[in-house]
Amino acid sequence: MDHASQPVTLAADPRGIAEAAALLDAGALVAVPTETVYGLAARADRDESVAAIYRAKGRPSFNPLIVHVASLAAAQDIALFDARALRLAEAFWPGALTMVLPLRDGAPVAAAVTAGLPTVALRCPAHPVIRALIEASGLALAAPSANRSGGVSPTSAGHVVASLGGRIDAVIDGGACEAGLESTIVALRSDGSWQVLRPGPIAADEIEAILGTAPVPVTAHEIEAPGQLASHYAPGKPVRLDVTTPEADEFHIGFGAVEGDVSLSPSGDLVEAASRLYALLHEGAAQGLPRIAIAPVPDQGIGAAINDRLRRAAA
Repeated sequence: MDHASQPVTLAADPRGIAEAAALLDAGALVAVPTETVYGLAARADRDESVAAIYRAKGRPSFNPLIVHVASLAAAQDIALFDARALRLAEAFWPGALTMVLPLRDGAPVAAAVTAGLPTVALRCPAHPVIRALIEASGLALAAPSANRSGGVSPTSAGHVVASLGGRIDAVIDGGACEAGLESTIVALRSDGSWQVLRPGPIAADEIEAILGTAPVPVTAHEIEAPGQLASHYAPGKPVRLDVTTPEADEFHIGFGAVEGDVSLSPSGDLVEAASRLYALLHEGAAQGLPRIAIAPVPDQGIGAAINDRLRRAAA
């Protein structure tokens, strides 16, 4: 579709959602809040709509997209669920868990969504706005983060507009995202093993408690899911990690006892740090200082996901 110089901002109310659903039906791109970050949604069943996502983001076409559905039943129309997948869906859906599962023959999903792979990444989100949009549109929605590829993910409508501007048709303004980190991505393998392809709000030990087996380390280098590129979530200037004393030319993001110019969480709360991470990387990118330094963050629980994003931002 032809894009205006700026996307239309829609309210997160029934009227705004109905307008967004009509746009999606016509093949347009609509940014929408989820409980993790803002997603750039298009109908998942139409090649040209999915191609528009790749174009708008400047995203490599070998990097698959997550398909968002409203229910387990809708997910089962797209992928094959074994007993493990059903247990994880029962435990964590709706929520911040994406599962990479075998694609069902004849699934109503454009080939570009899976980047030609025999698997598909599926999530049933919890945020009321994207759930209402899926419901109103009657579509499964392909929705990567609503930002230029490789950049910092957006946790507000303002971040979306600053990054994508006139490349998209509309954004639903649902306020700030709660989790602030993209979903955990888990691949369930045919040999009974499983892997965490991207750490996120749901920690590996929570998944292990449901499945009863430990994850297998990821060693292959094929891109099977979003967020696996070595350099990702980058704020456009050098990033230095584990810094307690910054240099004069560094904008310092603190944590806990390390104050910094701003702080992920003065109290050392990892959940708060996750929710503020991208907003503070955006703030650092906007500062006049040429570099960003970030205080050490403990590598436990959601801290593992925060450090995964920071390592890719610094790569």
